Amino acid sequence: MNSRRNTRLGCVVLLAIISLAVGSIAAAAQNSAQNVVPPTAVQAAKMPQFASRLAHPAHSQASTQAPRSRRQLGACSQKHRGPLDDNDIYDNGPTNGNTSAWTINFGFIVSDSFNVSDINTEVTGASFAMWLFGYDVLSSAEVSITSGINGGTSYFDQTVTFTQSGCVGNQLGYNVCNEFTTFNGPTLNPGTYWVNLQRASVASGDDPVYWDENSGPSSASENTLGTIPSESFTILGYTTTSTSSTRNTCMPEQDGNFSVIHDFNGTDGSGPSGVTIDRAGNLYGPAQSSSGNGTVYKLAQAAGWALSTLYNFIGGASGSGPQGVIVGQNGILYGAASGGMQNYGLIFGLRPPPTACLTGSCSWMENAVYSFTGSTDAQQGNGLVSDLAGNLYGVSPSGGAQQAGAVFELTPSIGGWVESILYSFTGGSDGGVPIDVLVGNDGNLYGMTKFGGAYNYGVVFQLTPSGNSWTESVLYDIPTEGWQGRPDPGSLLQDSAGNLFGIYDYSPCCAGNTYGLIFMLTPSNGQWVFTELHHGYEGLDGDDVFPNMTLDAAGNLWGTGTAYNGCMNTVTYAYIFELTRGNGGWYYNTPEFWSYTYWNPSGALAMDPQGNLFGTTSWCGAYGGGAVWKLSP
Repeated sequence: MNSRRNTRLGCVVLLAIISLAVGSIAAAAQNSAQNVVPPTAVQAAKMPQFASRLAHPAHSQASTQAPRSRRQLGACSQKHRGPLDDNDIYDNGPTNGNTSAWTINFGFIVSDSFNVSDINTEVTGASFAMWLFGYDVLSSAEVSITSGINGGTSYFDQTVTFTQSGCVGNQLGYNVCNEFTTFNGPTLNPGTYWVNLQRASVASGDDPVYWDENSGPSSASENTLGTIPSESFTILGYTTTSTSSTRNTCMPEQDGNFSVIHDFNGTDGSGPSGVTIDRAGNLYGPAQSSSGNGTVYKLAQAAGWALSTLYNFIGGASGSGPQGVIVGQNGILYGAASGGMQNYGLIFGLRPPPTACLTGSCSWMENAVYSFTGSTDAQQGNGLVSDLAGNLYGVSPSGGAQQAGAVFELTPSIGGWVESILYSFTGGSDGGVPIDVLVGNDGNLYGMTKFGGAYNYGVVFQLTPSGNSWTESVLYDIPTEGWQGRPDPGSLLQDSAGNLFGIYDYSPCCAGNTYGLIFMLTPSNGQWVFTELHHGYEGLDGDDVFPNMTLDAAGNLWGTGTAYNGCMNTVTYAYIFELTRGNGGWYYNTPEFWSYTYWNPSGALAMDPQGNLFGTTSWCGAYGGGAVWKLSP
């Protein structure tokens, strides 16, 4: 009897041991499944499933696989750029970019400490340095400010959107990018606080996002490992007292013919990116919003300039993160956004409500013109332009048959809009990663790519209709001779004579200094003749670049420029330039030039028939949330 009882007891114990073992194996398998993403970028680079998606430094020989970095990190580290130092509450050092980085999605949380020294310090935003895969763009992340490591008293906790710029390739093949965000943050008193990042999201998929590691003074922690090295970041804001407030404007509110016509304060949006103008002189553009999904605004002039929010995006199928908008032939605003029915992006249209708006602030109605359907479609299509018939054209940086980019067309029809892929790039001699397209005076399409071509540094291309298809011709291969960086093409323009104008960046020195170059392509006897019109000042130990450009009615070029010494973390100057045609060639002039000033001109410029130039900066302004500016003739 005792023998049987002992036998049963032994079986129970054995079953319990087996159950515990199975449970441990299952738990281990579950934990392994949950943590398939390694916490550091260096670890990911050693794993085949991640290493295959990294871009490694390319040689001059053309390749069918387009490199993903703009240029390689050189001897000096870049600075994650924000407004001037007066607007920095806490700066945790420049970007390192080459040591490692820590993931902030897939359940991982990274916390860094920062100190506040003044009373009534209001946080208005932050900038971070991130490591990204391929063409990824950080669209949002949850940012919190707490009294402890991701805990204690919570002063702020919100999912915010980011403006991404200054991407540079490192030795592991990641893109190291500056990420900037503005928000209505808390007012803090002197003490130590923690900024925590998690739930990062990239527009093009579910890749890991890594926060750059550096040797700054901040203490840092990761939720699965504990203490880690600190990360690259800056907390932005200003300090108020009972009698005054000190706000860094980065640029003047008024200076001669230059004026700021609207400062974003967070409640009406932040981080504007470009403007477009209608026949009545109204301005339109996209901006970030407190919801994290983005907004489109209108600026109308009466006694002054009045801003109204036309539409707040809600995410999902209706989209989020709107990009540059255009005014269609029918007065409808068209633009691109992330999200859509299958999360591959969409093209949207905004129109006024059917009944008259009595308050001046009525919301417009959104129509999803087209939701992209997959990676071989024109996923995340953007850069819209319109022809006289109302057809829309745009580019996809990573879609198409070879997923090296595509040019697409959207044609209105009775049953809705019909999409056509006009051309899919291969990433080889025909180019790869298109960044813009324009409808030429001759009915052909023209544009630029970021990679591919004879030197793998991009091309200027032409698409000509041929029966039921389009034929591509390469007009110019961006050269590499003497340039060791990765050119970053800019806007392409065409004048009434058919000349093409564009911008790209080049880096002639191993330290990674970058200069803008403005060029003209002139049609001549079936060929295109290249002329350099102007380039940045190479005597500067740092960057001198041209973010955007437009043409006036007389065919003169206008644009913005900014110079920055990233190695010394010093601001040098910002300016608005003009290139004027003359009998002896082109003449360069800077009608506005500000020393020891930094701004972040962003998106498209617009010019009205009177010659007023309009643009945006995604930082600066009276509240640090960006501004819309005007330069009068």
